Amino acid sequence: MGGRGRSRTQRRHFKENRENVWKRPKSDPSSENNNSNSSSSNNENSYWQPFATQNPAFDEYYKEQGIVSPEEWDSFMQVLRKPLPAAFRINSSSQFCSDIRSQLENDFMKSLQAEVTDGEAEAIRPLPWYPENLAWHSNFSRMQLRKNQTLERFHEFLKLENEIGNITRQEAVSMVPPLFLDVNSYHFVLDMCAAPGSKTFQLLEIIHRSAKEGSLPDGLVVANDLDVQRCNLLIHQTKRMCTANLIVTNHEAQHFPGCHSNRNCSSSSENTMGFHPSVSQLIFDRVLCDVPCSGDGTLRKAPDIWRKWSPGLGNGLHNLQVQIAIRGLSLLKVGGRMVYSTCSMNPVENEAVVAEILRKCGGSLELVDVSCELPQLVRRPGLKKWKVRDKGTWFVSHKDVPKYRRSLIVPSMFPSGRIYVERSENNPDTELGEKHENCGNGNSKDGFHQLGDPVADDLDEEVCNFPLERCMRIMPHDQNSGAFFIAVFHKLSALPAVQEKPHTLQVDSDLSAKQLNQVIEDTNGVEVISGDGTDEKHSVANLEAGTDEPDEAAVEPHLCITSEVQNSEEAQALDHKEIDVRKAGGKRKKQTQGKWKGVDPVVFFKDEGIINSIKLFYGIDGTFLLNGHLVTRNNDTNHVKRIYYISKSVKDVLELNFSVGQQLKITSIGLKMFERQSSREGSSAPCVFRISSEGLPLILPYVTKQILYASLVDFKHLLQYKTIKFADFVDSEFGQKATNLMLGCCIIVLSKGSRASLDSTQVDDSTIAIGCWKGRASLSVMVNAIECQELLERLLIHMDAQNGSLVHEEKSYVKGVEVEDMNDIERNEDMESSILATKS
Repeated sequence: MGGRGRSRTQRRHFKENRENVWKRPKSDPSSENNNSNSSSSNNENSYWQPFATQNPAFDEYYKEQGIVSPEEWDSFMQVLRKPLPAAFRINSSSQFCSDIRSQLENDFMKSLQAEVTDGEAEAIRPLPWYPENLAWHSNFSRMQLRKNQTLERFHEFLKLENEIGNITRQEAVSMVPPLFLDVNSYHFVLDMCAAPGSKTFQLLEIIHRSAKEGSLPDGLVVANDLDVQRCNLLIHQTKRMCTANLIVTNHEAQHFPGCHSNRNCSSSSENTMGFHPSVSQLIFDRVLCDVPCSGDGTLRKAPDIWRKWSPGLGNGLHNLQVQIAIRGLSLLKVGGRMVYSTCSMNPVENEAVVAEILRKCGGSLELVDVSCELPQLVRRPGLKKWKVRDKGTWFVSHKDVPKYRRSLIVPSMFPSGRIYVERSENNPDTELGEKHENCGNGNSKDGFHQLGDPVADDLDEEVCNFPLERCMRIMPHDQNSGAFFIAVFHKLSALPAVQEKPHTLQVDSDLSAKQLNQVIEDTNGVEVISGDGTDEKHSVANLEAGTDEPDEAAVEPHLCITSEVQNSEEAQALDHKEIDVRKAGGKRKKQTQGKWKGVDPVVFFKDEGIINSIKLFYGIDGTFLLNGHLVTRNNDTNHVKRIYYISKSVKDVLELNFSVGQQLKITSIGLKMFERQSSREGSSAPCVFRISSEGLPLILPYVTKQILYASLVDFKHLLQYKTIKFADFVDSEFGQKATNLMLGCCIIVLSKGSRASLDSTQVDDSTIAIGCWKGRASLSVMVNAIECQELLERLLIHMDAQNGSLVHEEKSYVKGVEVEDMNDIERNEDMESSILATKS
């Protein structure tokens, strides 16, 4: 399948109507028209009906595997057939984190309790195993939240805070894997299969929260996904975090580039750009390997899986899961930690993969016992024995698998991982063990040659000797959740050189011998097929050659294809598409990011004139480094619309990527900091670039010009009415100061006193500020309606605490009445009278 072709929750099967995953779609209207004689009762039957929550094959498979005891099977199935309760997590790095947690504890926990039937637990409650009451569980399903009128206020609260980024709606068990990674602010973290992005968001929260106050983390998160559309979903999700420490890439996880600057792409044009990266190899302190799986642990939120489920789903993904996990370990530093996880209950996707990883990696890897971590999380140990089912037949050993199925049902699916090779009649003494990575001293029995790990003598039931009880199984009926599997690895030493089936590279037959040798050298012995079909085979080189970390990344099909070697079918197809687009006319010419066609480039922004004008206009403190930390997505720097800010760690990785020929296919990078103001008034301003809402919190402590401090009332009016003339501010002194600002973008900070501060106050995490545009006669807010609404909600809470007379004043903004007029500069008489009334 090559990556995430089949989503773990099978989203593609009901993406058109995700709101009603617990309902059947209506029947085809055309069929109703054809049955004109049908009775009204038949029409009623055409409406939405619940999915069938049963599958005999599912029951038989998991009963035989013994994932739960026979005594608890009924309760297990009963919970599995119920809709999944909603869960969400508070963004620990949000400035409103404490306010939101307090609102949940003191408001919603009490007000929602009346909606819970007698005998049930609390309406909402914090998850006891998640630190600091930052994750919450609701006993209402997502369907109930949408349909129940009495829950409307809570539902609106969740939607608003989720859109802003103050909370993330996420399945409870999905929050567990990042917690076992033990991430710190200085760690380089790789999320191999990241979309839709909730775990990536969680990782970013952790590295930002553990960073020193007022500074960016020294680490970063690289979030990767194979599917371009899912990458866009990932970008949308993580954009709410407003971070400069994130890179989003688009690669097959099992082929994620290693980026070795010391040997790769020495002849590429990108390497002549003068980059001298401070890091020579892209390796990570932590790796999250949440692989694609059959997804039967998500049956409670995706019940359509019931009818689609079969044992073959897990069997078909096993090899891919092993490849992705091994790739993740090869990119992990010695001493680092990797978490392997799935939302599946199938041991072929879980324990079998873990056992194969341990077999391949030998003593260089340790399966960590984390039973003492998160003690309040109810979990079960991993299985030590299981069976494999294929085409309606159970197999306890690979020896029993028919020859014609052995290419699909592989030895690593079984607990022992033993390989049984029938002795050749012509040469019964042939020893094939030397050709397999799991070579060992085998015993001959029943005409088979046995290779692999020694196990119990009872061949009727294989038992794995690895400590798989250290793995974790989270079951739905233990704590009213979904199902999940988690294993934690610690890398003790460099991985051994694994002799794998060589990858194949297609190269141009017109290459000179010197160029071909360069490709072979760069690919470190990968099998090369020339354009005329002749083979050039070379053995895999020793991965340990003279480095502290093995060059496992060298076994990589597209690790270093220089600019001369890009005649693959995919590249040619993209070329043809580009030609077609140019012929059609009217569409923007596709950009190129190194060898990646159709992808916007990543370019360091070095226009000193624009950078200096931004520094001068906003009075940016010299301690905030702009030079070398700004990038754009356009090769034409004269028409740049957006400028992104990147942290030092991201800058180091980007320079490394340039030095190795842009092996990383980057879809998103950094934090949008400045945006060109394209309006007529904006083009006449001294600085045409405004500070974006996303970048404002980061740069605010370093801005010394174009900044004003407003009283609570004036700040509220700005959010509510969007545009106010200078003479109409309640605080006339503030209006006069606004008049004296230069034309262009400015920053309005909420003063901590009752009136606007005469002097600038200390900016900290609690400071609330918005970007505005200072026009010729008025001040206009440059914040979207959703953010305005959320800030107004927060202000009402503060106003409630400070002055009861101002509570709930003009609360119609919740319905968006005033927001509709936000572009109207000339306010109506009602607005002016409202401001005058406030003054009086």
